[in-house]
Order: sequence, then C-alpha cells, then structure tokens
Amino acid sequence: MGVPEKRRETNLDMYSDAYAERTSGMVASAVRSLFSVANRPEVVSLAGGMPNIADLPLDSISDSVAALIREHGPKVMQYGAAQGEPRIREQICDVMALEGITGDPDDVVVSCGSQQMLDLVTRTFIDPGDVILAEAPSYVGALGTFRAYQAQVIHVAMDEHGLEPEALRHAVLTCRAQGKSVKFVYTIPNFNNPTGLTQTLERRREILAVAEEVDLLIVEDNPYGLLGIDIDPLPAIRSLDSERVIYLGSFSKTFAPGFRVGWALAPGPVKDKLILGQEAATLCPPVFSQFAISTYLETWDWQGQIVKFRQMYRERRDAMLRGLDDHMPVAATWTKPQGGFFVWMTLPEGFDSQQLLARAVTHRVAYVPGDAFYIDGLGTRNMRLSYCFPTPEQIYEGTRRLGEVLKEEAELRQTFGFVDSLDNKSTSTPALDSPSTGITGPSLESLSPTSPVAPSETGATASSHRTDH
Repeated sequence: MGVPEKRRETNLDMYSDAYAERTSGMVASAVRSLFSVANRPEVVSLAGGMPNIADLPLDSISDSVAALIREHGPKVMQYGAAQGEPRIREQICDVMALEGITGDPDDVVVSCGSQQMLDLVTRTFIDPGDVILAEAPSYVGALGTFRAYQAQVIHVAMDEHGLEPEALRHAVLTCRAQGKSVKFVYTIPNFNNPTGLTQTLERRREILAVAEEVDLLIVEDNPYGLLGIDIDPLPAIRSLDSERVIYLGSFSKTFAPGFRVGWALAPGPVKDKLILGQEAATLCPPVFSQFAISTYLETWDWQGQIVKFRQMYRERRDAMLRGLDDHMPVAATWTKPQGGFFVWMTLPEGFDSQQLLARAVTHRVAYVPGDAFYIDGLGTRNMRLSYCFPTPEQIYEGTRRLGEVLKEEAELRQTFGFVDSLDNKSTSTPALDSPSTGITGPSLESLSPTSPVAPSETGATASSHRTDH
C-alpha cells in the first residue's frame, strides 16, 4: 500500500494518514453502541427508538409484496428516478396534508430514510466551519451528520413550549457579529427526540417570525408528528411558510423502518440540489420499497392503522409514567410527552448518567445517557428513556430496576457525605438545563463554535415531578 514499515509498526490503522479530515468528526452513535447490550433478552431496553410494528397487518403486506413481484417485478425491481417515483410523491403530499401542508409532488424528493435526507441537506448547505443551530438537546443522528460535514453546531435553548425564539434570535445575531455563517436551524417540533416536548402552534409562529426577521432557513424534522397520544397533529411549520422551511418526513415510524423511505419537501431550487445529491449518493432511492409502501397506502386503512399505533403507544407511555412515579427517587424529574417515543429525565444534583450506565446494565436495564444529545458534553444529569418497543409490563419493570440503581447511588452519595439528605425534593418546576439544556444570551466574546450560549438557571420546562402525575 506504499505505507512505510515504521508507520505500520506505530499505528494500528495503516490508512489513518489517507483519510479525509472530515472523518475525524465521525463517531459511533451512542444508541448504536448500546445495541449489543440492550438487545440481550434479560435486559429491559429503554434505550432504542425502534417502533413497535407488531400491530401491522403483516399477512396482508406479505400478500401485496408477493403480488408486486409476481405482477410488476421487472418494474419494481429496476432502477428508478432520483427524485422518487411519481405515485408515492403524490401520496406523500396526502400524508403531509394531515398536518396542514399543501405540497406539490414536484417539490418532494424521496430518500433512503429521513436520515439520508439529513445527510443530503447538510451536504447541500454546509461548508467546513459553517454554523448549524440545533435545539438543546438534539437528535443524536443529526448531530453525527453535522459533525461529519465539519459544521459548527451551536445549541439553542428549549423551554416547555419548545425552541425559545429569543434565544434563537440572539444566537443568530451573535454568530453573525462574530463573522460566522449561519446556514440553518434544525428542529424537531413534534415530540422532540430526546425530550418528548412539543412546540405549541404559537411558538411555531414565533420561531418563523424570528427566521423571517433574521433571514434564516428552518429544517423541520418530523418523524413523529402523526403519533400524538394526547393531541391531534398540529400544523407543521412548513404549512405556515413554503419558502423558508425544508420539511423532512419518514414512513419509518408510521409504517415500518425496514423499507427505508423518507422524503423532503423543499423549495424548488433546493429540491433540484437534493436530486443531484441523491443521484451522486445512490442513483435513486429504493424503488421496490417505494412501490411496497405505495401499495400499502392504496390498499390498507393506513390512517386507521396510525390510530392503532397511537393507542398502543399511549399504553406504553402511561406504563412508563406510572413506573417513574412509583419508582424514581423524589428528586428526579421528567417530561410528560404528549406523543412520540421518549421521556427525558433529569437526575438529582451530582448524578452522572454516563457513569451510572454500567451499573444499570448489571441491573438489567438500559437507557441512553443525556450527553449523547449535546455536541459539547452537557447533559450528564439527563437520560433518554424510550417506551416505544417493550411491552407495558417490561417498561414498568424497567423503571423499577432503574429506580434501584438511582436509589443505590443516592445512598452511596449520602454515606460519603456528598448530599445532606435523600429527600431533597424541590417544589419548583425543574429546568431542562439542570444543568444541560437551556441557553440564554451570551456576550459576543463568550460564544464558542461548539458550545451553547450559557445554561439558564431558571428556565421552565414541561418536566413532571413524581408527585405531579
């Protein structure tokens, strides 16, 4: 390979000097790193965000897939258009209409899951050193993509209503005053991953007003929007503005992730760039998957199926909240999601979710430590708990096991004098940034490329105390 013998002797990776600089930003997902442990049958996994597809009409889907191959095999198993097949793009517009979006099929670009579309959007807009503003905390998969393209990620605070408009405005103006190029803000407005929080309609309008004021592009990622438990779908940000918002959607949560079909609804010029990016990446998104999902949408009551999913996830969400209420130490707090897959827990002062993970696994329960959802190591007192996949009984048992871990830690800390009392319950509403999410306005000098704008000490959240359920 032309690599000097001395280098081979001192470097375990003989190709290290040949890699592109951007590969230094590629790190393993914290969720994927847990899979080998969390998938053990004796472990209750509250870590992964896998949808529960057991309630799908699998026999009917099997028959329709077989008919596709039998009757249309040469077409559905061939290359297709980089933009996606025309029929499914029409159906995607029907799906988005449930959230108030009036979309043109010609503005839809199909992708290999919405994760690939995140990659295409980032590749389209980001040069090394450009700034992406992201909610604090934010989806770990998005952060990994942003790192891979050498973006400077700056977190923006959330409160109980979602992304804070004033914090967004301040972050944009501060970055630009420092000569930084801010390309877009990334947000998951519905049942945010990882917090479970939802932006109110009024907040969406406020965020859009700030974006218009400072001329900022919004990337709206919405995999969970139709999976409300306590609320019906809210109007998407994209429904309020067709030119300033790139909307990302997916069939992974409302149908099945194995088909890997997502999409973007983008303004015309952006759409054209995404199609070119798709051609370079894969030539075309999976054609067979598109036809399979299209057939499902045409032949099955897919909206009724989503209602069944919502009922199923309600049982699991309620089991988790009941288990947390029954088993968590009194000082722990957590969000109460109105839909989606996740609860965000804040631990008592001094606890570290990353350090506790190994002990949790020995107690046969797994979660995702909170620092995975920050670019800069914050979130050590947080953990993401997922209720989408295990049964309600497993979820409740998992919270019991987790409660034992936290109780042991509290007792150890009391024994060694780290705390005065186990019962340090606060009557105030806990902050998301306890100590890890919020950002208020910093001085121009204090804002760094990869740091949030300074944690808020008093920001309110939708967190729920065990006595409030």
